[in-house]
Amino acid sequence: MNHEQIQRINELARKKKTVGLTPAETEEQAVLRRQYIAEYRANVEAQLQNVLVEQADGSYKPLVKKSDNTFS
Repeated sequence: MNHEQIQRINELARKKKTVGLTPAETEEQAVLRRQYIAEYRANVEAQLQNVLVEQADGSYKPLVKKSDNTFS
């Protein structure tokens, strides 16, 4: 996401608080927010893939994603 898109998100948020948004602007805001969140999640996921956890024996292992049914 480039700087102009982030500025546009902020501009739409300010406008929503003051005068309101048109339906087209509301849709544009939703699309930009979805894109921002997707990119944010991808960046966090990439960071977590580079994390190593020290084991009791002194070795290091990468984080492993838990399965979705951990609370079953």
